Amino acid sequence: MRPWVRPRGAAWALVATLTLGGPAWGSASMGRVEGAASAGLPQQATAVAAAPRHFPSDDSLLALIRGRVEEGRATGIVLGVLEADGTRRVVAYGDAGPGARPLGPESVFEIGSITKVFTGILLADMAARGEVSLEGPAQAYEHEGISLPARDGREITLLDLATHRSGLPRLPTNLSLSNPANPYATYTVEQLHEFLSEHTLRRAVGAQYEYSNLATGLLGHLLANAAGVDYESLVRARILEPLGMTSTGFALMPEMRERLALGHDQAGNVVPNWDIPTLAGAGALRSNMNDMLTFLEANVGEPRGDLEEAMRLSHQPRQEAGGTMSVGLNWHIRAVGDDVIVWHNGGTGGYRTFLGFDPARAVGAVVLTNSAHGADDIGFHLVNPSLGLAPAPRERVEVEVPRAVLERYVGAYRLGPNFIIEVTLDGARLSVQATGQPKFPIFPESETEFFLRVVEAQITFVVENGEVTSLILHQGGADQTATKIR
Repeated sequence: MRPWVRPRGAAWALVATLTLGGPAWGSASMGRVEGAASAGLPQQATAVAAAPRHFPSDDSLLALIRGRVEEGRATGIVLGVLEADGTRRVVAYGDAGPGARPLGPESVFEIGSITKVFTGILLADMAARGEVSLEGPAQAYEHEGISLPARDGREITLLDLATHRSGLPRLPTNLSLSNPANPYATYTVEQLHEFLSEHTLRRAVGAQYEYSNLATGLLGHLLANAAGVDYESLVRARILEPLGMTSTGFALMPEMRERLALGHDQAGNVVPNWDIPTLAGAGALRSNMNDMLTFLEANVGEPRGDLEEAMRLSHQPRQEAGGTMSVGLNWHIRAVGDDVIVWHNGGTGGYRTFLGFDPARAVGAVVLTNSAHGADDIGFHLVNPSLGLAPAPRERVEVEVPRAVLERYVGAYRLGPNFIIEVTLDGARLSVQATGQPKFPIFPESETEFFLRVVEAQITFVVENGEVTSLILHQGGADQTATKIR
């Protein structure tokens, strides 16, 4: 195994939405999740020692991330790959931030919604031990006197929470967005209970996939209740310590802080780290490449013990999640022809991360970035080279648009059952605000086409017979239409 590469690199970056995981911009998320359908996973690779090298050379890996940084689509990237024979390779390029140690395999990142798969594995492990019931009511694990919402006589189960089919929204409505620099820090268990006790589900439980940070955060909370410990102690005892993941945790202990890669926004500014005490199971973990490759290795190949058996259980597709995607216990499974990729990504204020693997080939990749630029395409491409890389964004130039034209775009646009994009006119500038997210300005490049600067996303307003009927959100290579409702 060649040593990791520590080159010099330029510093650029992106600013985050309120993101821990979930589909695209417009999702107060901890990372981005795409849409499934896979009847089952291929069998695990067996004769892994004889497998040929899957990934390109270190020089090629380094060139891949160097290009991303030098194009201005990342501040710094640490990339790790795991071959079928257990060989690990790590390359790093870019800027860790002012005063920070150079990027490398020990650099610490916030991994955002990749935390969710740890929560899914905990659920699988506790179900296998008989400590909780996958399909029994989640209410059984809540504190006495706190009622979880139900609908039409159907109670939410732990499985509903882990497959994003609980009917709960992406975020609780009583989560204050007054501090988008650290939006989850002050949200308390008491506020969570208040929300749950008063919330009315807007759709039937189990009826539809809807990515939810709230659901996974609640799942972590309930599993901790069932175990009689706090969530961090549970994940540490059941996963981190058994795997020897000594540089992974919630709190930035002194030795982790010394190796922290500072997060950056889109403009290249250092941004605060996020604290997620109550919804920890949705996105609170911090880690480094060495630990993430250890975690990845435990998820591939033949299972070696009860924990790894629980991991394999968590990978199994449970429900469709739209398009070529299905969902297991918080893992997403992407069908690529006859192949599949089991994966999740993450994002907090100044970080974007990806972990994915091909269970049949027993190979996987981890991408850790310390900016709000995502690099999911790099991870997907490396795991399955038939998937292409995202093209470099073109330079966008703002033009002047008459106020009368801007005024007609003001209104509300429905992108999903519980997902609205509000367009407002603030002075001479249009702004957009998606459900559960801060407000962001948009900039015209023509009378109907606008772009965001906080993320790589664009909006086209559709005008028919002189009336604005919808907008199209262009992001991550996908186009989504939101119908104007007022």
